[in-house]
Amino acid sequence: MESGSLFRGEGSPLNLFRAEKGAFDETYQTLLSEANQELATLLREVGIKSDAAPASAQPSQPISELLMRAVECAVKQYMLRAELSNLALTDELTRLYNRRGFLSLAERQLKLGRRSGREILLFFIDVDGLKRINDSFGHSEGDLALTHTAEVLGKTFRDSDVFSRLGGDEFAALAIEASGHSEGTITARLRQNLETVNTNESRYLLSLSLGVVRFDPRTTSSIAELMLQADRAMYEAKRHHRRSAEQTLSCLFECHAHRGLLRNDLGGAS
Repeated sequence: MESGSLFRGEGSPLNLFRAEKGAFDETYQTLLSEANQELATLLREVGIKSDAAPASAQPSQPISELLMRAVECAVKQYMLRAELSNLALTDELTRLYNRRGFLSLAERQLKLGRRSGREILLFFIDVDGLKRINDSFGHSEGDLALTHTAEVLGKTFRDSDVFSRLGGDEFAALAIEASGHSEGTITARLRQNLETVNTNESRYLLSLSLGVVRFDPRTTSSIAELMLQADRAMYEAKRHHRRSAEQTLSCLFECHAHRGLLRNDLGGAS
């Protein structure tokens, strides 16, 4: 994926998110409309029976039952709203916010940042080599790598921060910068928590690439613009990571070859 491709093209994740959002909204509106109709019908029946009853009469058993059903329907409607809202904003695998939840809450955080004048850090995080983990150990292990990443983020960021799985192997976090919660301290905690996870995994090392941008409250930058910048920074870090890994591997091969030549020389000398 090219840098910034997250926000370009008809098949980009952002456009796919919009399409999925539209389909979900349609289903949500259908269920909610059915619940509204059921409640309206019950209340209409209560009204008809109440008008037909004498003013001095006590509520009849059928009216009481209708009222009880109306209350139960209202409670069900409330629970439906809450559950659907939760599903709409939560990633099923990691239980973090999904892209929709992150974008919604991040916009609020930027507004708060502008009002308070406090700077905000946006972290873009990518799991390195997830395809290799899937191919080598199976997709269940790949899912476990994603849940481990979510655990690392949960231990690294504060409850007041907004962190999410955007989709696939990409995560994001938004944190208001404060004393003891700066870019350096957050990055150090992330590295430490990642090392803790890796001590319990012997088959592979969980590795993350990180891109960070700072939101200036004096600007009008949107969350989409910040995510594009963080996306570029993250892919630059990933390219640097790959170059470092290739250089290390090249050095290992060269050292191995040198040792072989040295053994041959020593063998010839003997």
